[in-house]
Amino acid sequence: MSGAITQSPRIGIIGTGAIGGFYGLMLARAGFDVHFLLRSEYAAVSDRGLQLNSAVHGALSLNPVQAYANAADMPPCDWLLVGTKTTGNVELAPTIAQVAAPDAKVVLLQNGLDVEDSLREHLPDSLHLLGGLCYICVHRSGPGVVEHQAMGRVNLGYHSGTAANDEVRRQAIVEEGAALFHQAGIDSQAMPNLHQARWHKLVWNVPYNGLSVLLGAGTTALMADESSRELIQALMAEVVQGARACGHEIAASYAEQMFTMTESLTDYWPSMYHDYLHKRPLELAAIYARPLAAARAAGCELPRMQALYQALSFIDRRNS
Repeated sequence: MSGAITQSPRIGIIGTGAIGGFYGLMLARAGFDVHFLLRSEYAAVSDRGLQLNSAVHGALSLNPVQAYANAADMPPCDWLLVGTKTTGNVELAPTIAQVAAPDAKVVLLQNGLDVEDSLREHLPDSLHLLGGLCYICVHRSGPGVVEHQAMGRVNLGYHSGTAANDEVRRQAIVEEGAALFHQAGIDSQAMPNLHQARWHKLVWNVPYNGLSVLLGAGTTALMADESSRELIQALMAEVVQGARACGHEIAASYAEQMFTMTESLTDYWPSMYHDYLHKRPLELAAIYARPLAAARAAGCELPRMQALYQALSFIDRRNS
């Protein structure tokens, strides 16, 4: 079976925040050999472990944790799950190269368009680079403490590496990754077109991430007001329009589906709001600038998205 795992791989988590903490904990509890790289929270996690408070899986913990403050101390890993922010991707390359086993698979669990491109040129050619799209409502509430509100699916697509021209091998690698998540009780599927899938993800990320910062509101408030609802739908429509201009067909019903799904969520504050709150750089290049540039190059202007990007750029500079 192409998705079968012949031997248990060693998994490294680069960036043990909400995303890395959630998936790393679930994989470790499923019996995988998981190693966590941490920075500011190393002492807390080494001492108290990881705690997951999940509306889906209940209260789970992992203690002890195979935690490291330095990449040099980590063993070589067959799979690397990168949960850091896109704003630091280029600086991340030496760390990834240091902890990657030969022929390792590197999965970027990040939002935005073309996030793999800036990293690829700084990685060894031998490493496989994949994109991971996380459909999950999750945030950190303290050092080593992850709050999980809903969902959890992670879809995988092959970006580049030595299997780029070998469709069978490419598919086998992506299915192997999906099988890892399946064994941890997480829904995962292989995506034939990573670029198109990233445009799909932007349908939700563009309106809700940006408007949470601009309007200081979570999903409940944004969905309760007539003006913000109209703006969300208009932004979603622009993303669909931009994707189509770039040759990626997204059904209008997909935007409606995302909109309806958000209405059913418990109040959720997206990751960009948490970055703003903690005065971290906002992921504006990946989520706004690159899609806008791609659409513009295809002859398509997205005025509402452009205005949102400009407003967020001002907020981001002021906040730093």
